[in-house]
Amino acid sequence: MKKFIFLFLISTACLIGQSKIGSTAAPFLNIAVSPRAISMGGAFVGTANDVSSLYWNPAGASRSNTNEAMFSHSRWFADINYNWAGAMIKLGGAGTIGLSLTYLDYGDIEVTTLAEQDGTGQFYSAHDLSMGLTYAYNLTDRFSLGGTVKYIQQNIWNSSASSIALDLGVLFHSDIYGLRIGATITNFGSAMNMDGKDLLVQHDIDPNSSGNNDQILANLKTDDFPLPLTFRIGLAMDVVDSDDHRLTLAADALHPNDNDESINVGMEYIFNNLIAFRVGYKSLFLNNSEEGLTAGVGLNYDFTSNFGVRVDYAYQDFGVLDYTQHFSLGIKF
Repeated sequence: MKKFIFLFLISTACLIGQSKIGSTAAPFLNIAVSPRAISMGGAFVGTANDVSSLYWNPAGASRSNTNEAMFSHSRWFADINYNWAGAMIKLGGAGTIGLSLTYLDYGDIEVTTLAEQDGTGQFYSAHDLSMGLTYAYNLTDRFSLGGTVKYIQQNIWNSSASSIALDLGVLFHSDIYGLRIGATITNFGSAMNMDGKDLLVQHDIDPNSSGNNDQILANLKTDDFPLPLTFRIGLAMDVVDSDDHRLTLAADALHPNDNDESINVGMEYIFNNLIAFRVGYKSLFLNNSEEGLTAGVGLNYDFTSNFGVRVDYAYQDFGVLDYTQHFSLGIKF
């Protein structure tokens, strides 16, 4: 465990001094998934114990006692749809594997030009995609680790960019009143740059010379942009844990390479393992953030000991940007 803690401390030191707000590619990778986690303010690194751990902390996937699958849908701003699907399978003593898919659809956008500012009648589309393969393993009955390899792609009209990235996570369950400590490094991978036929142009190499070819085919060169590398460390504790009642308090500290540090806090109350109420607050101490209050409810029903269904809803306040709503349907089998 000391080696893993040392690794995370070194990684954190490498991130210090690199805060460049809004300077990375694929920012959709930081859009939260799972209404359960969102309604807890995104404070979920130490709590991750369901299929959404494939996103929040891959180490938590090994802590679930069942196979699980979930589909999550978010109604984002400006008619943008954000969808996430994931499934994980227990391999007994060999650990847990999982698959996840993230898809952000910006919808159809009308083409405008300087000459036709009201639109040309032509439309283009843009979307972002991420596919992940996760493996998690319990090293001991208290300490787990996990990793996710992701393929990332961004598309706009006839141009695209892609990359490969890695998420790493650890989770420790202590014997101090059920205190859990989790840490993750997400989106560690190669930089992205756009390429495609939209970057093909006709260029006049020497516009001051007459008689030369002024329609040389050329390709615009785009800059490389890094991925939104983020280090998180989270604490969670079940301050009440009985047969009918469980109250969990959680807090996460974030250090991203494209923004300043912030803290997320949240809590979850579950009655009779049937209905859950959650509330949280996101991006504490982050200047100029429109994120804030989060809240949500969840319903869990087990038909048998090996089969159950879970439905969750979350509301997230976004200040002047109004709010977003998030829905999910999950099954365990």
